[in-house]
Amino acid sequence: MIELLRKALLVCILSLVGHFAMGTAPASAAGYPDRPVKWLIGFAAGGPVDIVARIMSQWLSDHLGQQFVVENRAGSGGNIAAAAAINSAPDGYTLLFVAPNNAISTSLYKKLPFDFLRDTTPVASIMQLTNMLVVSNATPVKTVQEFIDYCKANPGKISYASSGNGTSVHMSAELFKAMTKCDMVHVPYRGSAIAFPDIISNKVQLIFDNLPSALEQAKGGSVRALGVTSPQRWPTVPDVPAIAETVPGFESVGFYGISAPKGTPPEIIDILNKAIGEALKDPKLVARLAEVGGIPKPMSPAEFGRLVTEETEKWRKVVEFAGVSVD
Repeated sequence: MIELLRKALLVCILSLVGHFAMGTAPASAAGYPDRPVKWLIGFAAGGPVDIVARIMSQWLSDHLGQQFVVENRAGSGGNIAAAAAINSAPDGYTLLFVAPNNAISTSLYKKLPFDFLRDTTPVASIMQLTNMLVVSNATPVKTVQEFIDYCKANPGKISYASSGNGTSVHMSAELFKAMTKCDMVHVPYRGSAIAFPDIISNKVQLIFDNLPSALEQAKGGSVRALGVTSPQRWPTVPDVPAIAETVPGFESVGFYGISAPKGTPPEIIDILNKAIGEALKDPKLVARLAEVGGIPKPMSPAEFGRLVTEETEKWRKVVEFAGVSVD
């Protein structure tokens, strides 16, 4: 009799647990978000990723009724933020800003504690953007060809900044070095916003920065723009030549988007994807992205997942071509 009671009790408990689990997930997703959402950014405040994240987070906060809080966790080319997001609860309340650094790190870093494609769930694409080569005003060059000539005349004496190992800012410069045979020294920072004072003062001579912050500095006259890394001139800055006009085949076009920890409920992914899609139809938000050089690129989660996979393979080839790695 006691054994029968034990079995009956176990069945009741399992039934209640199953009922609770089945009833809670959809209800939670239906009410999502019902508390603030943390959005992890892998770079310092004031940089291009941070600028776009804050534009998007404000729109999401205004339209979804809860605060989307940008949290900067700079370092290791964005991998500190990626690891923190991946190790968070898959409940939709911790998100990760995704950019080319996440695709690059897969092949550049040899000892990552995670597999980005395996351990994350794609949520939404935000925009495409190019990088821009800008140089210190103290550098005596005004074109890409003049810079190549200057670099070759001063081998090993020119330094380039990046927003960290494994970022598109870093790898754009490495690709440029490999294709032009320019001998430059890499100086990594914890974000491009931190690097610019040293570029302006000519402690380092250049950076291939994401367009949002590079364009802001160039417009302000604190640095000189030489070229963009897209294969053709970028629509929002048509007066700036493509580096490919001087270095045929040179290309580095980036993307910004959102991912979540693996296991995040698909209902929540869908809510976020639709919200981002609506944001990218808002003329005011689109105008703000255009101001920083971004071109909106809405996608379904599956489409964004394919993009990240394709970018991971593309940058693997660049890493191999440039012959660089980070332990």
